[in-house]
Amino acid sequence: MLKYYSNKLSLCVIFLIAFLAASCTKELDLKPSDTIDDSKAFQTVSDLNGGLIGAYASLGASTITNVSLTSDECTLPSENSTGRGVSTYRWQYDGSNGTITAGWENNYISIDRVNRVLAYVDKVKSKSSEEGLKNQYKGELLALRAYCHFELLRNFASKYEASAMGVPYMEVSEVSNPGRLTFAESINKIKSDLLAAKGLIPSDFDDNTRITLNAVSAMQARVALYEKNWDDAIKYSTEAINATPLAGINDFSDIWKDKTDDEVIWKLKRVAGDSRLGDFYYDIKNIVVYAPAFELINTYDKVNDVRYPVYVKFDDTRGAGKSKYSVNKYLEGSSGLPNLTDVKLYRTGEMYLIRAEAYAEKNNIQLSAQDLNALREARIKNYADVSFTDKSTLLTAVVLERYKELAFEGHRFFDLRRNNLPITREPADAINALGAINLTTANKEYAYPIPNAEIKANSNVKQNPLY
Repeated sequence: MLKYYSNKLSLCVIFLIAFLAASCTKELDLKPSDTIDDSKAFQTVSDLNGGLIGAYASLGASTITNVSLTSDECTLPSENSTGRGVSTYRWQYDGSNGTITAGWENNYISIDRVNRVLAYVDKVKSKSSEEGLKNQYKGELLALRAYCHFELLRNFASKYEASAMGVPYMEVSEVSNPGRLTFAESINKIKSDLLAAKGLIPSDFDDNTRITLNAVSAMQARVALYEKNWDDAIKYSTEAINATPLAGINDFSDIWKDKTDDEVIWKLKRVAGDSRLGDFYYDIKNIVVYAPAFELINTYDKVNDVRYPVYVKFDDTRGAGKSKYSVNKYLEGSSGLPNLTDVKLYRTGEMYLIRAEAYAEKNNIQLSAQDLNALREARIKNYADVSFTDKSTLLTAVVLERYKELAFEGHRFFDLRRNNLPITREPADAINALGAINLTTANKEYAYPIPNAEIKANSNVKQNPLY
């Protein structure tokens, strides 16, 4: 088990009380009042589900917000007097920056919760009628462990290359001092958990607030993309596409208002009292905290692209010194509360772009262009297919389309890193950046740092280069 704090207290100790109480009561909103033994917490199949729900409840959206801060998705308006995330936006981060390193602690907390339930799945006695559910829960747990490790890998790998430093893979909850696996070794562990999960989750389980068989396929497709395993990327993205078609052009906006689940493969359900992702971009006191970058805004066909008004809000009535633009994507959910919307983790739109990139990398220009055009047709009114004649031009178009399609969903920083491209900000987006306008592969901040507290607690975990 990873040690996070410099005083050598492990995460399994720090979060034991909160988790076990949640798993025992199966009520996510109750505060823990005592601690009990694991073996008493997980005695029935229902208890296993309670522990699994507790693991789901611990998932957050720090990847989405950190990517917005460190990429070219956002600009820092002068009206942002909160100071929230400003040093991160200016690439002034190291291992002591709690914003950029939050994902390390949070994901290992979730993994710890998962492993504590997994340790008892095969020990819990069940009726014959419950065997299917027990297998499903085990599959969800394995997939959830893979998901958290992959988020850690995207955030903290030194590079997305086989021999680069990956992350420690935590398969049991215990106090130990694991070192970082290589990127390739981390990927293989993730793939193994996903493959095992796929044999356990039933095909008729369709609750997209949890991990379904289709969600596992989507995870496998994304993992294959980072691994540059183009055959697997095509195989698994096709499975996801066939199971969950794209939303119609007239229905796309309803996805972000939580009025439809069209093309939503897996999401984190958010209800009153939960953290509100939209608060990161827009303070309900009418302060734009982070605005869409002009660089992003200018990529859209503002008349015909249905993504533009869904992702970007323009308000010309805001006063002098105020941003006219704000992020609209997470402003209005079905709850009626501002900024409270479900967090969409996997969508079919991404799967089309994964497959398009994989086809292009395999020099299948025709099928790659077909997927790219199909996505654009589902997003842009009066769209006419575009022809491509070479791989380089097509891949550039796919990277740009990912920028437009997946804006504010936690991909852009990593997409640029995957392609060894610099993060650049146009002058209009860099007014308050204090010179943070060009981040290249030579800068240490091109890779996020491991938390200093982790390095101090566990000498086997090495820091990313240059920090």
